[in-house]
Amino acid sequence: MYQELLYSIEDPIATISFNRPERLNAMTNRMTDELKHAVAQAEADERVVAIVITGAGRGFCAGADLQGLKAIGEGKSYGEGANLEASPGDASMGPDFQGPYAYLFSVRKPVIAAINGPCAGLGFAVMCFADLRFASDRAVFSTAFSRRGLIAEWGIGWTLPRLVGHSAALDLLFSARRFDAAEAERVGLVNRTLPHDELLPFVHSYVKELADNVSPTSMSIMKRQIYTRLEAELGVSLEESIRLMTESFRRPDFPEGVNSYLEKRPPKFARIKV
Repeated sequence: MYQELLYSIEDPIATISFNRPERLNAMTNRMTDELKHAVAQAEADERVVAIVITGAGRGFCAGADLQGLKAIGEGKSYGEGANLEASPGDASMGPDFQGPYAYLFSVRKPVIAAINGPCAGLGFAVMCFADLRFASDRAVFSTAFSRRGLIAEWGIGWTLPRLVGHSAALDLLFSARRFDAAEAERVGLVNRTLPHDELLPFVHSYVKELADNVSPTSMSIMKRQIYTRLEAELGVSLEESIRLMTESFRRPDFPEGVNSYLEKRPPKFARIKV
């Protein structure tokens, strides 16, 4: 279906791999369009509990395609897109969560970045829109923008300080220096660093644990709570959480969660079907 992505489903995981390994998976307009379409496909598939985004070959995504950037510098087009119709995410969260790559925040399922190698520029920005980030110990990172005469692109001026704090974010943005996975974990950019060969098996086991023991509906609502309330006052967030808690009492996942615990068995939660 796709020219610049690999897409596969192995219940309960949808895996989307950037697939331009000869260019360290540098991002094109086509790849951007294909990513959005693939995410929409995975969100709508009842088998899928979580969506994993990674890279083919030895890189995650080295950033925007340099030939495309060169074309922009010459007053030309960056390149053709894929012209695929796709509307992933919960539109009721509002336009802030429908923008380029920001739609990942509104997808009703966890989105996990498995960073298997170099991750820079636009690839770095896309990674920051994932819900969780796990990195290979071979991964290296750079924001890159300041060294190309650019700014904090694609919302990274909003996402990065919320992940690592404003001072660390400014260090990484100002210097655009290369840093390794150990530092990425230390500053809170990634959730965990793993030996390279253990990265994808760990991510698969993590998602399997979610699929076996966690309510997909609960995860969907929690994700919405986090992202829509990042700037809200405590009182507003507390009132909303009480309302959502009361609603959850009336869903079948609640008695199933309680009964499975009391009966010492795995829960059987319904999966999300969009």
